Amino acid sequence: MNWFNSKSAKHTKKTRHNRIVEKCKSFIHTSIHNAKLVVSVATCSAVLLTGPTILANETNHSPLDTIFHVYVDGERIGSIDDVQDYEKLAENKIKEYSKQYKSLNLVIGQNVELFPERVFQARTRAEQTLEKLDELLTVKAEAVAIKFDEEVKLFVEEEETAKQVINEFKLQYISEDDWKSFEERKEKEDTIEEPNIGETIIKNVTLSKEPDFEFELAEPSELLSVDEAIKMLKLGTLTEEKYTVSPGDVLGSIASDHQLSTKELLSLNSDITEDTLLQIGQKVNVTAYKPIVTVLVEKLSLIEEEITFQTETREDSSMWKGDSKVVQEGKPGKRIVSYEITEQNGQTIKRQVVDEEVVEEAVNKVVVRGTKQSTSRGTGSLGWPAVGGYISSYQGNRWGRFHKGIDIARPSNYNILSADNGTVISAGWQGGYGNTIRINHNNGIETLYAHLESIDVRVGQTVAKGQKIGIMGTTGNSTGIHLHFEVYQNGKLQNPMDYLNR
Repeated sequence: MNWFNSKSAKHTKKTRHNRIVEKCKSFIHTSIHNAKLVVSVATCSAVLLTGPTILANETNHSPLDTIFHVYVDGERIGSIDDVQDYEKLAENKIKEYSKQYKSLNLVIGQNVELFPERVFQARTRAEQTLEKLDELLTVKAEAVAIKFDEEVKLFVEEEETAKQVINEFKLQYISEDDWKSFEERKEKEDTIEEPNIGETIIKNVTLSKEPDFEFELAEPSELLSVDEAIKMLKLGTLTEEKYTVSPGDVLGSIASDHQLSTKELLSLNSDITEDTLLQIGQKVNVTAYKPIVTVLVEKLSLIEEEITFQTETREDSSMWKGDSKVVQEGKPGKRIVSYEITEQNGQTIKRQVVDEEVVEEAVNKVVVRGTKQSTSRGTGSLGWPAVGGYISSYQGNRWGRFHKGIDIARPSNYNILSADNGTVISAGWQGGYGNTIRINHNNGIETLYAHLESIDVRVGQTVAKGQKIGIMGTTGNSTGIHLHFEVYQNGKLQNPMDYLNR
């Protein structure tokens, strides 16, 4: 009987133990992330290790308590008695943010795990654990990151929004009609058709960096609207650059040129103060906006262009030197040119001719120029009528009167030279001009030389270009030694500066 009772007791004890093991095996391992419960099978070891004690308690009908160990991003911060305490805390945090960010899908930003454990007596310090949770946990928004590299990312609410940002960013540098035509051609055929004459079509639209879309959690304030994201893509990011000081630069002008205040510029350059004297060639730290990404648009353009005619010059010994006539008028030609054009953010960075067809040849303009010379006939090009010197007074109003010519003063010597070949038609005193010489160059041009100290030629004499004809002086109405020089064309006064070839 004792044996039976002993055996029966052992059998009962073993049976109950097996039941406990089966209960442990039946625990489901899940996870809590953003308020989802984790019950770990690993916690059953505590039950298994305390099997005999559990049996004794079960005999006395004493129930076990369940506590939950709380882990945030893999680190244990304490334990709580009830999962609902955590859920309520998380819910309240999210509700608070939802008042400001109503349209966003908000979640807890940390990875929170709750592992249950069955114990005989719950000692959790739940209040301190919940306070610590309240400090640690943040609210994030489920978002899509538009990434161009590891450092640059923009957050928007959905993947469709991200795609909209990229498409509308491209439309900043291409018209909607051109974009629509480009998309229609891509759907219809593999190759882009040739444009008609006078037409430009889009061959391709790409980005300098192709974006990646990734689902991430972000601060709610980081999420951008479509317009805000496009603005950031267009503006770019601030990067530190070096500026080389040029003549005339001051701190204020350098700061203004780089969209900075003087205070901001000084903060970038610890070795410079407001009293620093900048040196030409000195390097200064500045910040400048650098594009995150650029839109590249490849175009094909077919244009009818004018071919400029050339001017062909022929010599004729029967015509006087300085005379010329057009014997054939020029006529422009035509050509059809195919251009391949690449634009970056709306600016042309490449324009290349890929094909050309001449449809009408240009006709050259033909000009015949005379080569026949005479010692009395001018060449048509006037030389400087003095030996050095400078123009002390130009043609125009002066002292309430019109000054007909130019005044040349302070030459290397006082010799007066004939401006071109010609015949002396007057030589002598001429009122306020004093001693004056007038030369007919026998090609429609006459020149006048006034205020001479002395005259070395006579009327009717043939003179050569550059020949000495007198000495500079101060005769007539003159305030000092100089040459007064006038030019006439077919009897009409001209500006000497239009004829002199110095």
